[in-house]
Amino acid sequence: MHNDEAPELVCPELLRRTASGWSLLGGRCASCGEICFPAQRSCAKCCGTSVAAWEIGDRGTLWSWTIQGFLPKSPYDSGETESTFRPYGVGYVQMPSGLKVESRLTVSDPRRLQIGAPMALILQPYRTKPDGHQVFTFAFEPIA
Repeated sequence: MHNDEAPELVCPELLRRTASGWSLLGGRCASCGEICFPAQRSCAKCCGTSVAAWEIGDRGTLWSWTIQGFLPKSPYDSGETESTFRPYGVGYVQMPSGLKVESRLTVSDPRRLQIGAPMALILQPYRTKPDGHQVFTFAFEPIA
């Protein structure tokens, strides 16, 4: 996905467009500084209610991963069927703040995934609407 396009996003509240591309958007507690993703109304650490939008970033390291080898159950709504489903990687990416974000990965080959590998945020197609327009989600890909 090129940075100059205006894609339809599955969860637009999770992403912010920046001058250099896309960044995950979470929350940060004004009382204790706890960072969360996705943003919450109150802080899970101190129960404070002053949580503001916080840019989490677009780079991290792969902390753990697995391969999703079967079609997820509802509410997964990619439009795939048992016959069209293709396995995909799922992992936790540790962001510079220390926060671990669960994410789809662009790689599904276990030989190409390594704990500690640097990862970059991208947008990738999630489903196609009946009118043919694609809806995108975020994913992380290994940095070559």
